[in-house]
Amino acid sequence: MSTPLKPLKTWGHLAARRRKPSEYEIVSTNLLWHTRDPEQPWDVGHTGFMAEHYRRYRNQSPITHPDWNAFRDPDELVYRTYNILQDGQESYVDGLLDQHDAEGHDRGLSPEWVAVLAQLYTPSRYLLHTVQMASAYLVHMAPASTIANCAAFQAADSLRWLSNVAYRTAELRQAHPTAGFGERERELWEELPAWQGFRELMERQLTTFDWAEAFVALNVVAKPALDEIVLRQLGVSARRHGDVLHALLAESALRDSERSRRWTEALVKQMSEVDSNVPQLREWVAKWQPLAVAAIEAYGAEVAENAEAAENAIGAVRAFQRQLGIGG
Repeated sequence: MSTPLKPLKTWGHLAARRRKPSEYEIVSTNLLWHTRDPEQPWDVGHTGFMAEHYRRYRNQSPITHPDWNAFRDPDELVYRTYNILQDGQESYVDGLLDQHDAEGHDRGLSPEWVAVLAQLYTPSRYLLHTVQMASAYLVHMAPASTIANCAAFQAADSLRWLSNVAYRTAELRQAHPTAGFGERERELWEELPAWQGFRELMERQLTTFDWAEAFVALNVVAKPALDEIVLRQLGVSARRHGDVLHALLAESALRDSERSRRWTEALVKQMSEVDSNVPQLREWVAKWQPLAVAAIEAYGAEVAENAEAAENAIGAVRAFQRQLGIGG
């Protein structure tokens, strides 16, 4: 007669920790079914296009690790807590918008600064959308659910902020109906010299299929470049032009960027546990850095009353990469 099996007190993959698993561990870990067999990522259609795509660009990536599922988000966010966090953020943003609208803030902006916003701010929703799309690609290609979740929240952050840019575009159009707000953003994104560096950077990033290189190009190079010049340095310029609302909105967006950098640092740290990964990570940073520098310089040259904008942004991006241990 066989001995009855002793029931587990928790999920098998969490039992070794010998403690009650957290909400984060329960709902975030070991969720991907298509990582079970590196040669057969899909249970149906093993020879199809998507199966080959996952084999080549995820399973055969030059960046390897014996246990991707060991990755943990430093903030341990789950869908529930992310929504609580961002509900608070949106309440803060809504308060800023309502207060400054009641004060007639936008009508008091100088014509020179209004022109800067029309060229360098409201077209940024296209740039933010590229970050959203690139983050969504990482959601699909990440080798662990804990990594995919971080990328999903990053995509949601980008959607939230491009929505706020669209809202501000409508507000600015009401206050300055002849300034072109809501009319020329796509044209400026496609043709204004200030945006062409970021266009090239992100279009190339969006056609980078290896999941690890796509992560490095986005989270280690491109997104920090955006954060430092389009958010931080334009925010500095905004204060110098009396646009406190824009500066406060930029600071709020940078809180999301700080969280993005925390999980980026954690993932690069895990990747660096395999010694052979480090030269490849540094090679990718060196490959993408010139595009980011060109993007920052083109944009920074147009940031009003902030001659050090590009220099400060480039320095901040490089400092972040050195902090990760893969910068030049």
